[in-house]
Amino acid sequence: MDCEVREAVSKKELRYFLVQEDILPEAILKTVMAKELLLRGEANTVNEAVEKVDLSRSAFYKYKDKVFPFHQWSKGKIVTLALLMEHRPGVLSTVLNIIASVKGSILTINQNLPLQGLANATLSIETAEMNQDLEELLRIISEVTGVRDVRLVGQN
Repeated sequence: MDCEVREAVSKKELRYFLVQEDILPEAILKTVMAKELLLRGEANTVNEAVEKVDLSRSAFYKYKDKVFPFHQWSKGKIVTLALLMEHRPGVLSTVLNIIASVKGSILTINQNLPLQGLANATLSIETAEMNQDLEELLRIISEVTGVRDVRLVGQN
């Protein structure tokens, strides 16, 4: 593929990145904060929201349709989680019960044989009906006794 065709293709394709909050520019963070104020009803207008977070209206309008809190982005998606668990009875069962308790729909489970007392599992979860945001779910799962690590590895 020549350079011109490659540029044309890349301009049409939207690419998304999941980035950690601490590396984002202040204007993007404040845009998210303003959107959350509006969503929660703590600000009635864009003017009120941007004033509360000390952001210009122009910056808000520049970013508002391009940046979303993680819980909004993940709603209604199929997400894939990778878990590293101790090989002990009930660890995976506890994780599955937590997901079910927040109305996550488990689509696939792949678990490897344990090696040196640890097992890897990959779960695909449909999040449309979940009553818990994904960030909080990951935190709760990470606190389960026997779960060594849990990571979001993909989404559809």
